[in-house]
Amino acid sequence: MRTSSPHPITARKLLSLVLIAALLIMCIPAIASAADRGAWAPNVAYTVSDTVTYGGKTYSCRQSHTSLVGWEPSNVPALWLETTGGGTSDTQAPAAPANLRVTATTSTSVALAWNASTDNVGVTGYDVYRGASLVGSTSGSTLTYTNTGLAAGTAYSFTVKAKDAAGNVSAASASVSVTTPGTGGSDTQAPTAPTNLAVTGTTSSSVSLSWSASTDNVGVANYQVLSGATVVLTVTGTTATVTGLSASTAYTFTVKAKDAAGNTSTASNAVNATTPGTGTGGGSIPKHTLTGYWQNFVNGATNLKLSAVPSQYDIIVVSFAEMDASKPGGVTFNVDSSLASALGGYTNANLIADIAAKKAQGKKVVLAIGGEKGNVNLNAASPNISNFVNSMYSLITQFGFDGIDIDLENGMNAANVATAVRQLQQKVGSGFVLTMAPQTIDMQNENTAYMQLYKSVKDITTVINVQYYNSGCMLGRDGKCYSQGTVDFLTALTDLTLQWVAPSQLGLGLPATTSAAGGGYVSPSVVNNALGCLTSGTNCGSYKPVAKYPDLRGAMTWSINWDASSGYAYANTVKPYLTNLP
Repeated sequence: MRTSSPHPITARKLLSLVLIAALLIMCIPAIASAADRGAWAPNVAYTVSDTVTYGGKTYSCRQSHTSLVGWEPSNVPALWLETTGGGTSDTQAPAAPANLRVTATTSTSVALAWNASTDNVGVTGYDVYRGASLVGSTSGSTLTYTNTGLAAGTAYSFTVKAKDAAGNVSAASASVSVTTPGTGGSDTQAPTAPTNLAVTGTTSSSVSLSWSASTDNVGVANYQVLSGATVVLTVTGTTATVTGLSASTAYTFTVKAKDAAGNTSTASNAVNATTPGTGTGGGSIPKHTLTGYWQNFVNGATNLKLSAVPSQYDIIVVSFAEMDASKPGGVTFNVDSSLASALGGYTNANLIADIAAKKAQGKKVVLAIGGEKGNVNLNAASPNISNFVNSMYSLITQFGFDGIDIDLENGMNAANVATAVRQLQQKVGSGFVLTMAPQTIDMQNENTAYMQLYKSVKDITTVINVQYYNSGCMLGRDGKCYSQGTVDFLTALTDLTLQWVAPSQLGLGLPATTSAAGGGYVSPSVVNNALGCLTSGTNCGSYKPVAKYPDLRGAMTWSINWDASSGYAYANTVKPYLTNLP
């Protein structure tokens, strides 16, 4: 037997092989852990294609997310796909985008829009082509794109393709051709005058108007609403609500259209409206309500005193109460110091007075708990429930709130929250207003925590406004996954929830602007389309609800402050539509 040492070169080779083998062994669990996450658990960050086990079954992650209690794989098929044999392979491409169209042109740009594609799992994005060249991409919820840097007086052709998370790409849409106008500021043609101007509603301090759209050789940019000879409002749609008016006063209104070159049309027909006198206040909530969140913090949206909230809002949700770290379950609330400073000195006393004034106008004002980052500690029954009820009742008494809004987005103990809410309602009395704002995923199944809460307090619930944003792709009533930011998403998911929630207690929650949420924004006119589809079967997209729901409660927006930053486009468009529903 040879016992001498190996040759030095052989030893180095052997050492290298040992190191390589060791590194490979170290990598094996890391590679496996990237996809195989073992048993499902709450409060874990999962990514697309991760696999977990739950209830004796294996599931594959369809959308990246951080899990919460109530989001078990069997409850949320929009997040988890049950697999066979430990894995899945998505090889189905999305449908080609439809209705590609040009929405605006300048001498150097072309604006495009298209209808959402469908996919067996979900559309994650769109690629825009000019001829054979890829010129841009959007997210799966963005159905518009503007190609800039073009040449004047030049013909172009565009197509769009959809793609999913697995890398499958659809066939190209039908192409659309367009020629950019020449330079030289040659647009001197004014739009046609708006027609059919009419009054659609009045309050003691506002008048709502609607009219038929104008036409223009290039495109109408906006409409100016005039009271007498004064421009009082500028909007992009064909409805508006003029606020801040005096009670028992006669007004005359006209509307003019304006294009991007500054050409202004002649005035529409004139309409007269007289605001009614002020009432004694109180009043019941309208059958179809508009709810909005008032921000008690500074985040880039318009800073508002509560008194500045326009009259279109029937329910004003003050956000948010804070968790009391010294009392488990307890909450605190004061006017935020940054907001107070931004408003030139806005105190608790000012807010109390503004709440009283809104209530005198028949509005309801409630205090929200939760939010994106906030929470309330009701994980234990005692002393948490008692602390919550006592502290919240004290705030309701101090500020004059009508009730509370449940906006818990970080998990909740449904049984304890239900007990606390019912005890609070018993202290406040029959006028107690209870609203909720669950995320879309919280309403995907009747066994989620929010649905358990609703079942426990259904008899005292005023409205559940589902947050149809920051949602990605979610399952509708027909089992298909719909991308946020479309009328089909709103109608298919609302139709799903209406299996378990009474129509008179359900509303559609949408962001007021693109800045108000990470995704899911639709124009206020699309909100109206969804409301019309659900209540009367009109203005639907490709999804048709299984029934008509004329008692649907209404709509909500995050937030009133973001709505203010867009000239109250949401309130001015959606509230008149709600008012005219049967």
